[in-house]
Amino acid sequence: MGKPRILLTNDDGIGSVGFRALYDGLSAVADVTAVAPATDQSAVGRALSREVTVSDHELGYVLDGTPADCTVVGLETLCSDVDLVVAGCNKGANLGAYVLGRSGTISAAVEATFFGVPAIAVSLYVPGGDVSWTEAATDTEDYREATDATAYLVEHALGAGVFEEAEYLNVNAPMPNETPARMAITRPSTLYDMTATRESDGVRLRDRVWDRMREGDLPDPDGTDRRAVVDGNVSVSPLTAPHTTKHHDSLDRLAESYRSESRE
Repeated sequence: MGKPRILLTNDDGIGSVGFRALYDGLSAVADVTAVAPATDQSAVGRALSREVTVSDHELGYVLDGTPADCTVVGLETLCSDVDLVVAGCNKGANLGAYVLGRSGTISAAVEATFFGVPAIAVSLYVPGGDVSWTEAATDTEDYREATDATAYLVEHALGAGVFEEAEYLNVNAPMPNETPARMAITRPSTLYDMTATRESDGVRLRDRVWDRMREGDLPDPDGTDRRAVVDGNVSVSPLTAPHTTKHHDSLDRLAESYRSESRE
């Protein structure tokens, strides 16, 4: 098998540092075509547009649309013969079950699965500290752990049969440290700590999980994605596209009695 063919997209926009880091890193092991949003589309989930404008770009193509748009347009019209869709590298981790539907990065990967194309979503964990979040991870070298892990998976996951079980991988990597990160296979954390506080005429929504991570108050057990990256590892969660279904005897009974009961 020759080099895998990759459609690379993201939600931070085609000009983001993380996108360029991943494009350069993957180009050493794959034939990469960029199909990415023109502007930051963070947290748009799987929002789709009715129509988008596509322009040529030195890395491939740029769209005035969402990450899900990029996947659909890319696989349908621009590079339909790819082996894999990769979304990232997002600045900021995408951890926990509750973020899977919010993240534009993950949504681009999920969209690919409905085309029958395996995918990898990649994000960088930027810990809180003395440097503000906006000033952190501004150099491609900051994404080295993420690009190394993704390049490794691109080279080996298809041939190893990984995507016979998983439909997409959610990868979260730490920033580089003195010790190279290990790779840990994980499951999404179920910790959820969103708050909504009334403030004057508005309501402030806050994800307390990030505060708890900074404070070291993290109850996530070993084996979860959040615990892995906090411990300095690359988290890889093998996932299937939503949504799963489960047989319910109680719901069967309700369906059987529908219209059979007398109604006033």
